[in-house]
Amino acid sequence: MVQLNKDMFKGKNFISLQDYTAEEISHLIDVALELKAENKAGIPHPVLQGKTLAMIFTKSSTRTRVAFEVGIYQLGGIGLFLSSRDIQLGRGEPIEDTARVLSRMVDGIMIRTYSHQEVIELAKYSSVPVINGLSDYLHPTQILADLMTIKEHKGQIQGLKLAYIGDGNNVAHSLLLGGTKMGMQVVIASPEGYQPDPEIVRLAQENAALSGGSAVVTTDPEQAAQEADVLYTDVWASMGQEAESEARKKAFASYQINRETLKIAKPEAIVMHCLPAHREEEITAEVMEGPQSVVFDEAENRLHAHKAIMALIM
Repeated sequence: MVQLNKDMFKGKNFISLQDYTAEEISHLIDVALELKAENKAGIPHPVLQGKTLAMIFTKSSTRTRVAFEVGIYQLGGIGLFLSSRDIQLGRGEPIEDTARVLSRMVDGIMIRTYSHQEVIELAKYSSVPVINGLSDYLHPTQILADLMTIKEHKGQIQGLKLAYIGDGNNVAHSLLLGGTKMGMQVVIASPEGYQPDPEIVRLAQENAALSGGSAVVTTDPEQAAQEADVLYTDVWASMGQEAESEARKKAFASYQINRETLKIAKPEAIVMHCLPAHREEEITAEVMEGPQSVVFDEAENRLHAHKAIMALIM
């Protein structure tokens, strides 16, 4: 059965990759890869037998819900789905009360929500580990799966160049933090007005100074893609930004991963997308369905990466 160094993660939440060392992230990735191999071989790993994960969703999801719900089941535990319609949080109960009540009944809490402050408050008042399944500011569970996918396909993470082309959103933020923790050269190409939070960029540059990586923000997608090992994109308008859709289509018109982008990157570059995708907007169908795309490996790895998080912190 998979070997877990739980002492390394005792008392930890999973809110931001900035809270983790390169060694800790590497162990999470290694455990995720082991769990995946065991799953494919039909080897059970009930390391969370009898444990319960509360899953709070105020923001709907496909991959996050399925990965956590199937994942906790495969680890021997039970997942409890809680939408804002199901619990008093949606009717005005303070997050601190929800945290303290759930902490007395479950072994871990995952939350996928709009406000990052809600995640912070939940963790502050919870006495069990809290996992950030997504906030408008960060998406660390996605990026752990991404780093796992990069290692799986490239055999390494350190020293690789990742070019993210698109909105400087929660995914871009967590790529900057997680990528630079692991020694990657992370380049974010976004139009003016849609670039990452300067505080995230500052933290990423501090990480890079220690890890040997780099963090660069540009408005030039071609500059970003030049000699890239990994090309990455996300939707131009995230959930909750539908009213801005037309304005964003104009702003991001030249920020698409297509066959011309592949010509600029390294010949063996892989293409990633966190999904859901809008084909012919941020990525062409030709590239997404092409031989360099690892998009669906990346989606599957959400299951294994999320299992590693739960197995180690719960």
